[in-house]
Amino acid sequence: MDTAGLKKKINQKYDAVFAGLILVLVLAGILALCLGRYWIPFPDVVKVLLSRVFPVSGSWDANTESVVMTLRLPRVAAAVLVGGSLALSGAVYQGVFQNPLVAPDLLGVSSGACIGAALAILFSVGTFGVQVGAFIGGIIAVMITTAIPRVIKNNSNMMLVLAGIIVTGLMNSIMGIIKYIADPETQLAEITYWQMGSIAKVLPNSLLMICPAVLISTVVLMAMRWRINVLSLGETEAKSLGITIKTTRMIVIVCATLLTACSVCICGTIGWVGLIVPHLGRLLVGPDNMKLLPVSFVVGGIFLLVVDTIARTLTSAELPLSILTGLIGAPFYFYLLKKQRMNLS
Repeated sequence: MDTAGLKKKINQKYDAVFAGLILVLVLAGILALCLGRYWIPFPDVVKVLLSRVFPVSGSWDANTESVVMTLRLPRVAAAVLVGGSLALSGAVYQGVFQNPLVAPDLLGVSSGACIGAALAILFSVGTFGVQVGAFIGGIIAVMITTAIPRVIKNNSNMMLVLAGIIVTGLMNSIMGIIKYIADPETQLAEITYWQMGSIAKVLPNSLLMICPAVLISTVVLMAMRWRINVLSLGETEAKSLGITIKTTRMIVIVCATLLTACSVCICGTIGWVGLIVPHLGRLLVGPDNMKLLPVSFVVGGIFLLVVDTIARTLTSAELPLSILTGLIGAPFYFYLLKKQRMNLS
């Protein structure tokens, strides 16, 4: 088979995989709208959704429509948006830093967001204030991280990673102080629960607040997929292909960091999504970022949507998301490491 025929076959396979993932995402979303303490039949959910676009006759009661549109739909949208953003951010970081072990909180954004949210909880500024505080805290942490290489006058990837480790350690120490002075009966419990991640308190206004930044960052990263491919080859190859390494890397890092900060600010820290989903995407479509980034976003949305549905239906008390992502992510990552070792041996 010639090169053109092989390329066409690969693209057809990718199109089939991507279309299948979109179908799975839609079905998982509708199923999530059905499941819960108040069960809603699948046909009723579809009719309620279609009634907002087409003139569908109303054969359901007011409670059904309220549960679907007011309670569950914003949560489903948040799970897809957050899961996709974290997965896309993780895939971008792993490509830019040429390291499959890199996660979206590499530059300290999650640790900084925790500080901002914890301070907001201490001052009792409400849910919206906590989200704003988390976003500001995450951005400040990343600004400190990116400033350290400039102070040292070493702008290499390794120095940026080390700066992230420094800032994360500092933020964790500050978080320890905040927990120590927090009221153990009220504030400490709320801070701890926020750190473990949950979409339970996400409101439509919260989604609208982050949508512009998420949309712009996602579009920019998708448009720069080829450049991320070049960056993943190394600095020497990138320079030989005419890529402005410093500017390109900064734009990509800023967009990926915005995705992570927006996600963390509305639902707390959720581990493993940005680490394992890109690896799952590589198993499906390979390492080419032209295909990997869109697939990672969709798979991340599916993953977190499934995890959130399990979290709110498995027991009477809702489980924090990081518990389930860890229980699912750790064995899966062990499987990936074992498979990689078998391939190398």
